[in-house]
Amino acid sequence: PDKPITEKPLAVRMGKGKGSVEYWVAQIRPGAMLYEIQGVSEELAREAFTLASAKLPLKTLFTVRTIM
Repeated sequence: PDKPITEKPLAVRMGKGKGSVEYWVAQIRPGAMLYEIQGVSEELAREAFTLASAKLPLKTLFTVRTIM
């Protein structure tokens, strides 16, 4: 998490500075590589990433890089 999200309490007048930090978020750019894995079969890796991507609030894509 690298970006703090601040909020002021309800029913507070404008001004008087910024609110306190409520939570942190991580900004992920489109096309960013989130996870890399090696040393296991592609079938096992695909299954693991399918299960992991179900827990993420964004669309994911499984890619395979061939080493020449």
